[in-house]
Amino acid sequence: MSSASTDFRPGLEGVIAFESEIAEPDKDGGTLRYRGVDIEELVGRYPFENVWGLLVDEDINAPLPPSEAIHLQDPSGSVPADLQAALATLGPKWGMQKLVDIDDKQARDDLARLSSATLTIVAQAARGKQPPVPEAEIAQGENAAAKFLIRWRGEADPKHVKALDTYWISAAEHGLNASTFTARIAASTGADCAAAMSSAVGTLSGPLHGGAPARVLPMLEGAEKADDVEQYIRDMLGRGERIMGFGHRVYRAYDPRAVVLKRTAEELGSPRYEVAAALEEAALNVLREKSPGRPLETNVEYWAAVVLDFAQIPPGLTPAMFGCARTAGWSAHILEQKRTGRLIRPGARYIGPAPRSVDDL
Repeated sequence: MSSASTDFRPGLEGVIAFESEIAEPDKDGGTLRYRGVDIEELVGRYPFENVWGLLVDEDINAPLPPSEAIHLQDPSGSVPADLQAALATLGPKWGMQKLVDIDDKQARDDLARLSSATLTIVAQAARGKQPPVPEAEIAQGENAAAKFLIRWRGEADPKHVKALDTYWISAAEHGLNASTFTARIAASTGADCAAAMSSAVGTLSGPLHGGAPARVLPMLEGAEKADDVEQYIRDMLGRGERIMGFGHRVYRAYDPRAVVLKRTAEELGSPRYEVAAALEEAALNVLREKSPGRPLETNVEYWAAVVLDFAQIPPGLTPAMFGCARTAGWSAHILEQKRTGRLIRPGARYIGPAPRSVDDL
């Protein structure tokens, strides 16, 4: 047996499972490209719905269609849970067929409908028991982010629209992460698109993927009260606390998504920009001093927290906001997986007890 088949890497770190044409995170250069296009060229030039088209269809002029009205029954109080449940039921409600039984065009159309539905479901779940906003008012929104905010709040502050649109573009796709891998596994079984999307949403219930920006905010609030920000960081490390928003499994350089979000926070005049910049500088100084041989640069979650906070997105909604953005990446990967025609079936090395009799127990 070759070493390639027997090597074990916890968490599958560094294991190449797929070849993909969708996104290229450059871990050393600190860039992120969607089908070859640097995200720096997209933010402010195209809205999220067009970036969805770029990722899914490789056509930036084929945007995600507007959301349709969906009645959300008996909201649970957890927006991610409502999203996961609603997506799972839309497959049979809409008569979606299994991926193995449809062509690529039908799969793409199903995924577009589900992606739009995600924006509707999250906005309605966030709105709670308030009466729904008339569809005619929602249609007045200039882009998907504006329509989302109107459906949720009844209005869309232009600065909040820019903040949300920028966040969605920066979080739209990032290669093979936990949710995308889950979506591809479900797609590889031939399940319908709704099941694959719902499976991906399920991964967001854990705090280690998609919800990390919410954990940055308490750190910023502490820094606002501190007399010495650098000492504040040292005290946190001394207590064994984790400094959120720094270090990434992919990037050794400054996260390119953080670059975009930091610039946006400054342009929008975020009231937390100054303290966030001071905290970032102090944290990088302390972390480099503590671990000089380990790259721990700013990651996307740090400045995403500032931008989402500016847009008045409650911390508990962060995973759902991430899910709205990642519909683009999930859709692209589900289609890519469908085209491979292969079931994902990795192996596992058994390390349990040697053969024995039940009488030995």
